[in-house]
Amino acid sequence: PLYSSAASDVYKRQGDDRVDLNTADQAALETLPRIGPALAERIIAWREENGRFASVDDLLAVPGIGEKLLAGIRDGVRV
Repeated sequence: PLYSSAASDVYKRQGDDRVDLNTADQAALETLPRIGPALAERIIAWREENGRFASVDDLLAVPGIGEKLLAGIRDGVRV
């Protein structure tokens, strides 16, 4: 079968196109609105230092992510 992108298979469950915060690499995170290289790196660094994200709201602990940005990406991410 043909796949549109490897990331869609590796990081997303079948039928769920949201990005998994606990497994996504930088490229997958950068597909989210307003998440560029710097924020993607901070998300990964937070995960490496603190372990898995227990909830999407844990993103608020990542420097540079506030309520407004979280509201804009909430529907596109999962844990």
